[in-house]
Amino acid sequence: MIDVKLLRAEPDLVRQSQISRGDDPAIVDQVLAADAANRTALQDFEAARAEQKSLGKLVAQATGDEKQDLLARTKELSAKVKQLQADADAAAATATELARSLGNIPEPGVPAGGADDYAVLRHVGTPRDFAAERVEVQDHLAIGEGLKAIDMERGAKVSGARFYFLTGIGARLELAILNAAMATAIDHGFSPMITPTLVRPEVMSGTGFLGKHADEIYYLEKDDLYLTGTSEVALAGYHTDEILDLEDGALRYAGWSACYRREAGSAGRDTRGIIRVHQFHKVEMFAYVRPEDAAEEHARFLAAEESMLQALELPYRVIDTAAGDLGMSAARKFDCEAWLPSQERWMEVTSTSNCTTYQARRLRIRERSEAGGTEPVATVNGTIGTTRWLVALLENHQQADGSVHVPEVLRPYLGGVERLEPLA
Repeated sequence: MIDVKLLRAEPDLVRQSQISRGDDPAIVDQVLAADAANRTALQDFEAARAEQKSLGKLVAQATGDEKQDLLARTKELSAKVKQLQADADAAAATATELARSLGNIPEPGVPAGGADDYAVLRHVGTPRDFAAERVEVQDHLAIGEGLKAIDMERGAKVSGARFYFLTGIGARLELAILNAAMATAIDHGFSPMITPTLVRPEVMSGTGFLGKHADEIYYLEKDDLYLTGTSEVALAGYHTDEILDLEDGALRYAGWSACYRREAGSAGRDTRGIIRVHQFHKVEMFAYVRPEDAAEEHARFLAAEESMLQALELPYRVIDTAAGDLGMSAARKFDCEAWLPSQERWMEVTSTSNCTTYQARRLRIRERSEAGGTEPVATVNGTIGTTRWLVALLENHQQADGSVHVPEVLRPYLGGVERLEPLA
């Protein structure tokens, strides 16, 4: 969550943040009122507790009727202190709950507006002219079925809509992409991890995923656990309630995991093939970094993602996401979108977000300050490889005969194969 001290000092900044995100600015006044009520309740409790301690000392020194009177007063005060403590706890819980409903404050320069108001930062590579090459464009599913790489029909038979099997070269190709992504992350200084895909509610909530998009998350009520839609969640929870040593620089992890998303509200969108599915795999980069270094770390993440896209020989563009399209915890998000020939549009394949201190405050992850206390750290996340990249790879590298060119970076993971051939 955001810094309550900042909220008290600059409420208009937070109100503007809410407006830029398309959220209700009135919540700011509700949070301030709850914060004030919390502080008042705490002061009342502390004053009564101090009086209780003073009476305790007097009782120890008193005798006779005076002592009995003090004991009676102590009993009354004890009940009052108990009630004031309950009031203070309730006020604190209300203030915290309301404060958690505020999204992170967008960084200066983030475009205002909604999903369509992004700023294009750059284009890299040029989409192929399939017409000039006399290649009839097929979508990734048609190509995948020709390669015996994707089986949607049996996926639906086994698990329902938006599930699939990757078979033969399809399975090998996904593993190649993910292994190449992990190798790239390691080259950029990240430590590999295989993460849990079930997490406690406090971890899911701490990362900011139980806000607007909570209906996209699978919840196992009997176990009180959530299935993660990204290993960012588990990696963010990895150092919960810890004091980190960032003296030698950021702590960087790359998590490989299965991911699950309900894709609620996306009916009719990208329902053909494996663009929007309920289960996929992903390699996610995550870093704990000092707040003053977070923007530089964010740029480092983007550079790693772009190096992977370039190695896959994919034409792409980078966009600066508008404030209204940011996740709750992100202060800035850059998306990389690959060209999708079958639909002649750009398709998001990866993103990276600077969450500043938002997640760390919620999860109580800190570092020691020069003043002797502790301060929250910043977190940065970004995807460097996922199942969806198969879509861009198959479509951009398809050939007239139904085969698919294999970028050099993937060949070591495919036994040196340079081209995927369709199967009869």
